[in-house]
Amino acid sequence: MEGGNQSGVSEFILLGLSDQPEQQRLLFFLFLLMYLITDLGNLLIILVIKTSPCLHTPMYFFLSNLSLVDICFTSTTIPKMLANHVSGNKGISYAECITQVFFFIWFAGIDSILLTAMAYDRYVAICAPLHYSMIMTPKVCALLLVVSWFWAYGIALIHTVLLTQLSFCDHNKIPHFFCDLSPLLKLACSDTFINDLMVNTVGSLTIILPFIGILISYTRIFVTVMRIPSTVGKWKAFSTCGSHLTVVSLFYGTIIGVYFSPTSNHTAQQDTVAAVMYTVVTPMLNPFIYSLRNKDMKGALRMILIRKPGQSL
Repeated sequence: MEGGNQSGVSEFILLGLSDQPEQQRLLFFLFLLMYLITDLGNLLIILVIKTSPCLHTPMYFFLSNLSLVDICFTSTTIPKMLANHVSGNKGISYAECITQVFFFIWFAGIDSILLTAMAYDRYVAICAPLHYSMIMTPKVCALLLVVSWFWAYGIALIHTVLLTQLSFCDHNKIPHFFCDLSPLLKLACSDTFINDLMVNTVGSLTIILPFIGILISYTRIFVTVMRIPSTVGKWKAFSTCGSHLTVVSLFYGTIIGVYFSPTSNHTAQQDTVAAVMYTVVTPMLNPFIYSLRNKDMKGALRMILIRKPGQSL
């Protein structure tokens, strides 16, 4: 990941979320708690889906993989921030910073595509229920998963290679709690035209296009559901999409605001707050959103909790 370092900078300084010692201690424990909740919650989602035969469906296949990616996503940024706080050192080496950017973009891209696959799954289930089993076959689900990993990998590699071609001179203080692409581009003392162009073109293939795909899927779902004569039927159809729509709103709303809105419209502090939302808060809330709003998940979780030792599901 080192690539061709064009700068004399060997280390970046992560300024974090606050320079006040008391606030830093509070943020440390808060982020540690959120990280533990994220990992335990998503691991529980994976365990419940794996051990419950009734959840071995395409929707929960994508959900279990989303939980796995969320664990990897948060592990890319939070542990380094916590380690820096414990050591009292805010530095991160150039190689570590570039590596962090790569994995951050990679896992964010997978998240984006998986959310789109889940929207498509809901579209087929509601708009073409008679053909659902023929369309959402195990091979199709596996193909969508493989495409999400390799597509996002290619996008992350492009951004990372282009980033290594930039010069940073003596500017090495990042007003953030991790190495994010946006503040790094602002720090560069060389021309970032190509990098910015890639964010708005290649980046769109991973964020904007999937988001548009989700909007189209849910527009079709809405039209189909509104044709259902029964109010109970409408509510049941919408309830299966509610959890996913909540996660989509949290994830895309903040990430699009940071990367695809004019930089003059927001400050570095606003970018950092938005980044906390999609890197920490959303992955932490996902298990609660999907389990508390989902009857099947709650039933499967209840079966695991009350199951006697040695009893099979």
